[in-house]
Amino acid sequence: MTHDISIVNMELETLGSYMAKSAEMKNNLQIPLRPRGRLHSVVSSVLENRILNGELKVGERLESESAIAREFGVSTRAVREAIQELEVKGLVQRRHGERTEVVRDDINSYLDALAVTVRQQFHSNSDYLLQLMAVRRMIESEALEILTNKKDVQMSKVDDAVKGMKKARDDGDFPGFVNADASFHLALVHATDNQILMRIYDNFSGLINDVIHVTSRIPIKSLADAYQEHAEIYELICNRDMTGAVDRIRTQIDNSADYLRQAIEKSNMKQANKEDENG
Repeated sequence: MTHDISIVNMELETLGSYMAKSAEMKNNLQIPLRPRGRLHSVVSSVLENRILNGELKVGERLESESAIAREFGVSTRAVREAIQELEVKGLVQRRHGERTEVVRDDINSYLDALAVTVRQQFHSNSDYLLQLMAVRRMIESEALEILTNKKDVQMSKVDDAVKGMKKARDDGDFPGFVNADASFHLALVHATDNQILMRIYDNFSGLINDVIHVTSRIPIKSLADAYQEHAEIYELICNRDMTGAVDRIRTQIDNSADYLRQAIEKSNMKQANKEDENG
């Protein structure tokens, strides 16, 4: 099984080699071969990982800024910027005249803060939505791998969502179909019973639901075709066809990402035209 989804560790995947070389860098007094603007991000990510995995516990004090700077071979300014990032995420707290204190080890609270950060990014960069779609693709692909390899999976809520889409299709109820569509994808992740995966998806589910509502209005696709697409994914899961199910969900999300891109471009053009008229 390919475990390609872990939001918490997404930005830490490249740090293994850095950590392996840290002792050598300190001995040689060398700065890591990274752009200067990213040095504080490296420090922040490593310290964040130490907090989340329990190596640094709540109430514990970080080393002094100068000590951390020596460990990573960076300036104290980079350390201050790294600690500021951690403070914004609510993982540490700084007090004047005292060393920085770890204040959170609750991964759920951390993910809550992360979801807020992502939502705030949308206000300044609409393309951030496309990055959300990439995250969604990884989460749901992983969920289907789990479901097709797991025994005694409880799929009742997935089944309810499929029935809801079928009824909405028969009634010509577009809003009802979109709501059942969103419920289908949420239920898939919850059926894994993977608490971390569920929590991550729950934090982004509101954003994902918004995306589903937007993208469902772009393509010229009948409710019958949309229902059939989801019904086939459900059947592939029930038949434990991991490759087929994962391929189908990835294609569906990739198409949604393309529809979303169209919606963003259309919105940007409309905004530009409005600015030209007012200018």
